[in-house]
Amino acid sequence: MFSKILVANRGEIALRIIRACKELGINTVAVFSKEDENSLPVHFADEAICIGPREPTKSYLNIPQIVSAAEVAGAEAIHPGYGFLAENEQFAEICRSSGINFIGPPHEVIKKLGNKVEARNILSKVGIPVIPGSKEVIKDKAEAKRAASHIGYPLVLKASLGGGGRGMRVVKEEKNLDLMFDLAQQEAKASFGEADLYIEKYLSKARHIEFQILADEYGNVFHFGERNCSIQRRYQKLIEESPSLALDGSLRKKMGDVAVKVAKILDYKGAGTVEFLLNDNRDFYFIEMNTRLQVEHPVTEMVTGKDLVKDQIRIAAGEELLYSQKDIKIQGFSMECRINAEDPDKNFTSSPGKITTFHLPGGPGVRVDTHIFNGCHVSPSYDSLLAKLITWGEDRNEAIVRMKRALEEFVIEGVKTTIPFHQMIIEDEHFIRGAFYIDFVEEKLRKKAGLEGKQ
Repeated sequence: MFSKILVANRGEIALRIIRACKELGINTVAVFSKEDENSLPVHFADEAICIGPREPTKSYLNIPQIVSAAEVAGAEAIHPGYGFLAENEQFAEICRSSGINFIGPPHEVIKKLGNKVEARNILSKVGIPVIPGSKEVIKDKAEAKRAASHIGYPLVLKASLGGGGRGMRVVKEEKNLDLMFDLAQQEAKASFGEADLYIEKYLSKARHIEFQILADEYGNVFHFGERNCSIQRRYQKLIEESPSLALDGSLRKKMGDVAVKVAKILDYKGAGTVEFLLNDNRDFYFIEMNTRLQVEHPVTEMVTGKDLVKDQIRIAAGEELLYSQKDIKIQGFSMECRINAEDPDKNFTSSPGKITTFHLPGGPGVRVDTHIFNGCHVSPSYDSLLAKLITWGEDRNEAIVRMKRALEEFVIEGVKTTIPFHQMIIEDEHFIRGAFYIDFVEEKLRKKAGLEGKQ
């Protein structure tokens, strides 16, 4: 096992990793920008090293600074968390060449899965169902129109090196293709440094179902059940839950087996998530595989009793997972609300500022992963996530009731938050019945704004 790990991230995920390391008896090194000098990860880590000013490109995305900090501190491994450098193949390779363990899959695997077109083609050749779409990168509008004529509308444009909903645009009619193509390319270029796109058929009334997997160096690959992540806005997940009402035991096993097969085909190591779209006919299609820890991993931890972060570290240290697939059982029901510093009444615009009042919810079945505290400053320079509110219940109804209570108890003043938005969603009769899809939030917001039926 490692004796010291550097945490190359900030906020709640940095704190989550530090906690896991403490329980494993591992010393931690926090890196921080000057703006995060008074943050909780800096306070609770064993050591802390400033790596630059607040701009992410000069701090949390500064590979030379982070690797130098690890070398100076004598860290044997680097945990990237999620976001920033978590899926950066260059960073993973530099860590390896510097003699530092990267807590994640090999850089070759990150590269392969980072190219969405290549990953789709590899998996479709071995019988993994993928959504109908282009087999090559689409370079310009002429190519896009030719591909669209074969695929058919509606369709979705996606960044070939993308993820997290960036560089994605739905095109419902041919007349909108040119504009959406330009917008998707611009966002792809800004987010990933490459403007290349590919096209997939757009599946309306589909559910976003993902399977958590862990894979060690000894050939063990296990899945930990599914998460339903269909409550989204602009492809950003807002509420996640496990298990999904849309799956029965047979379909869960079938999809879980495919998720494990995907990981084995790619010779995957570490924690990862295989993502699918599921339609009303119970047909499912591979979307992508995320090569990192997910924001919503606590939902799976709550229903399986497993600590995914500790197991992720154990795998990176060369240890074998000492359980089998049959040992992983889903108990009860869990859901997570992402609490962001955003104003739902102003198109979810960012709401930075100083937190003047802060009160955490509690009670049975409630977990909060957060890095904020009374008096802390919410920076406009970073992701707007303030906290992850997770509840568990014997069944879905109890998890919802506890979420309602917890949202009422959760007090954050000084900045606007998405708490009122979450309260609106979990009160909705369709949500309560489990009758929701990936376009559910957009439709609900359109109705609220009186735009139903308008494009």
